[in-house]
Amino acid sequence: MAIFAVTYAYSASEAELAEIRPTHREFFKDLLEKQILLASGPMVDRPGALLIVRAESVEEVAELLDQDPFDIAGYIGERAIAEWNPIFGPWSAA
Repeated sequence: MAIFAVTYAYSASEAELAEIRPTHREFFKDLLEKQILLASGPMVDRPGALLIVRAESVEEVAELLDQDPFDIAGYIGERAIAEWNPIFGPWSAA
């Protein structure tokens, strides 16, 4: 399986995000338990997030993240998915 870096740019206010955040986090908790999601968290300096995901393809990642409650609510203004090759660290092949 490949590893992908995903960035979100939110298009909703903090108040709107806060309303859905509990279900959004439950969605990601489930993916973490299934070892699909490797890491995730909000950006500190801008309204968005970084996700590290294990999947077979970009299309699989996109289909999976289409089920994120933030995406369903229309709160993700931009999502970028790129395959990533971690050379060092816990997810490297070495």
